[in-house]
Amino acid sequence: QWDRILSKKSSKVKVQCQKGIPASLRAKCWPLLCGAANRMKQHENLYETLDEQPALQSWVDVIERDLDRQFPFHEMFQSKDGHGQRGLFRVLKAYTQYQPDEGYCQAQGPVAAVLLMNMPAQEAFWCLVQISEQYLPGYYSPLLEGVLFDAAMLTWVLKKTCPAAHKHLQNHGVEPLMFATDWLMCLFTRHLPFNTLLRVWDLFFCYGVRVLLQVAAVLVRRVLGRAEQRKQCQGQMETLEKLRGVKEQVHDEDDEFIAEVRFLHLIDLEKQTEKELEKWRKEKPSSTFDPRGRCHGYRKAWARARQHE
Repeated sequence: QWDRILSKKSSKVKVQCQKGIPASLRAKCWPLLCGAANRMKQHENLYETLDEQPALQSWVDVIERDLDRQFPFHEMFQSKDGHGQRGLFRVLKAYTQYQPDEGYCQAQGPVAAVLLMNMPAQEAFWCLVQISEQYLPGYYSPLLEGVLFDAAMLTWVLKKTCPAAHKHLQNHGVEPLMFATDWLMCLFTRHLPFNTLLRVWDLFFCYGVRVLLQVAAVLVRRVLGRAEQRKQCQGQMETLEKLRGVKEQVHDEDDEFIAEVRFLHLIDLEKQTEKELEKWRKEKPSSTFDPRGRCHGYRKAWARARQHE
């Protein structure tokens, strides 16, 4: 039934993701949307195999140092030897085995933690794989090319959707990389109230990276959208401080925020991606990064996963 809905009933899927997927169904829906369920079926025992293999000690040390930092006030991750931290360690360690050239990036820690709050470890692992490979390639690789590219794209989005805030950032020498790197790489896990974050992820798994750009633009608009807000930020440091405290601008269960994200239209996103890519290749001729190959929505991610069957 889900195969039929995902392949043919895209309007039903989109409506449900816009309304918010029920908490009891996210463990099923997120892996189906992003193609993780198909990948898991194709490689039935791979996660267990990776889990049993010893990882490089250097990666083990870094991962273990980060475990206490992921949602320390959430009951699942409070105990050093609790099932939450153990599960997080296993998922991240398995990823370093799966992608030895890429290894572990610290921003993957909170992403994997949110996945584990919503599903078992094996499903969380394959969702992390799909996010890293299909939705956000280049985000967690050593060169961070995906993040650099989307920071440039965010400049265009801000200029298009909130020109006054964009001008303020320009006047004070504030580049998107200075405030949005953590937003994008961690999928806003550290910057949105939890229930609103889950609604954003529902949209992200449905529509892809454009949702991250929309969310970033709405956050900037909430911080710097009004003239009196901009007057309170008279320099670079004041502006960055406001942007880093952006969580105060969003409520939990914030339906208004989700509506702002949904209706912030980026009609020319693909066309601008082509323009930015042309500029990218001139500035970085040796780079092989190509954002056009990433999934801009669940149908492409799901279809790609099916191709491997």
